[in-house]
Order: sequence, then C-alpha cells, then structure tokens
Amino acid sequence: MNGLLRLHGLSTRFDGVLQLWGGSLIALALRLFVGWQFFKAGMVKIGDWNGTLSLFREEYTVPLLPPDFAAVMGAGGELVFPVLLFVGLFSRPAALGLFFVNAMAVISYPQLWKFECPAAINDHMYWGILLLVLMAFGPGKLSLDSWIGRQRNR
Repeated sequence: MNGLLRLHGLSTRFDGVLQLWGGSLIALALRLFVGWQFFKAGMVKIGDWNGTLSLFREEYTVPLLPPDFAAVMGAGGELVFPVLLFVGLFSRPAALGLFFVNAMAVISYPQLWKFECPAAINDHMYWGILLLVLMAFGPGKLSLDSWIGRQRNR
C-alpha cells in the first residue's frame, strides 16, 4: 500500500509538470512545425523570384490583387509570419496571417483540388487546423509573448 501511495505521489507531480509545461511544449512544437512549412515555401519563392512572378502571373488566380503585388505579399507572409511564430512574438496575429496566406493558396491555386494531388490539399487543411489551434490557445509559456506578459505583470 505504501508503494502505491508513492507511485500516486509521483503521478500527481508528473501531472502537475505536464499541465504546467506540456501544453507549452506542444504549442512550441506546433509553432515550429507549421512555421517551417511556410518558411520553406517563402525561401523557394525568393530563391527564384522570376519563376515566382511567372507563377503568380500565369497559374495562380489571386482574387482582387495584381499578380506582382500578390507575389510580394505571399512571399513576405511566408517569411515574416513564421519567424514571429518561431520566437512566439505576436503569435496569434502571426498565426492568423499564415491562416490567410494558407487560405489564399488554396483559393488561388486550382491544381490543389485536382484528384492527382489530394495530399497537397490535405496538407493545407492540416496546417489551417494547426494555425487555428495556435490562435485559440496561444503560443504557450515558451514564447516571447508569455515572457513579455510576465514582465508586464511584475
């Protein structure tokens, strides 16, 4: 019986640590994972800027924006918002910005909806869901947002 009580005590302490830091570790993992997906895409865009402009002029059908401006906004969003997510600064607005970049990619690139590449549309759906989770629950304690909040409350 005494051993069982000790195990319960360890379990309770573990639960406390998990509740305190587990969500923050998960939020950090989500921020790094989803941010990396978009950052890579932004690096590809600026790595071949002429190709990017050509894609936005000929293949992507971004509504309401001129193609060159849409290319700058898309690449900029894919490079700036992930960096904010990585460090956890303005995390919710950054996640919202990436959510819109993601939505615009789905709307403006009809090839994603073709039956030949269902994995591509699924990826965008998963990223959108992860970004919604970050918007709803925040960046966690392992973020500059949290650190700034703690400093402000001192």
